[in-house]
Amino acid sequence: MKTKKSLLAFDLQRFAGATADASAGLAATGTTLAMSTDGTEFADIAGVKTIPDMGADPENIDVTDLSDTKKKSVPGIQNTSTLAFGVVYKGANFATALAHDGDNKQYKFKVTYPDGMTATFTGSYTVKVGNVAVNGAMDFTISIITSEGPDFTPAPSSASTGA
Repeated sequence: MKTKKSLLAFDLQRFAGATADASAGLAATGTTLAMSTDGTEFADIAGVKTIPDMGADPENIDVTDLSDTKKKSVPGIQNTSTLAFGVVYKGANFATALAHDGDNKQYKFKVTYPDGMTATFTGSYTVKVGNVAVNGAMDFTISIITSEGPDFTPAPSSASTGA
């Protein structure tokens, strides 16, 4: 007996390794945070639930003189604030993070967004357990004091189309 191919069958290979199409916007689901001691092999930090604003704002340098009627400023060096990542406590992920808590060593970090865009940065970090409440999930915060970055790498051109 000959069987017909179902028109609803999915070719899962089409989706293997694919990144999200960001042409109409992008949901944050699937964003990851990973850490490395040397920048070659990154290990995902499990349970990340919030990623902070990424980037840096320039300091303002006041160049106002006595002949000016309004304050004048020019951009100075960029100021990267501490990056605080919210993480769901899962036991093992907390133990892993705690292993390097406050050791003041510089680690490499990488945030990967669903479309393949990445932000990489270097810094030391501390861990803080969040508040605990009745009927509330345990969580903790990884606060990274950046010494380099964040530097962005756009998503591969094949993953995003449109403007």
